[in-house]
Amino acid sequence: MRPSLRQKALAICDAKIAQKGSGVGLSFYAFFANRNDDPELLMEAATWWIQTHRLDHFEKAVKIKAMIEAQG
Repeated sequence: MRPSLRQKALAICDAKIAQKGSGVGLSFYAFFANRNDDPELLMEAATWWIQTHRLDHFEKAVKIKAMIEAQG
């Protein structure tokens, strides 16, 4: 995962957790605007989420945050 996507994903996870608590779920679509303005980055996130880690469509934000942080 490229550093810019990593930072954005962590910021989104932090915001969602702060807003709705540690039980909040999200999908990789949460990292993007409603319009597809960066298809390559969207596919990178989808590949990380679906192919690399075989995650469900919705996962707990705390789980995603921990996974991203573990990758360093």
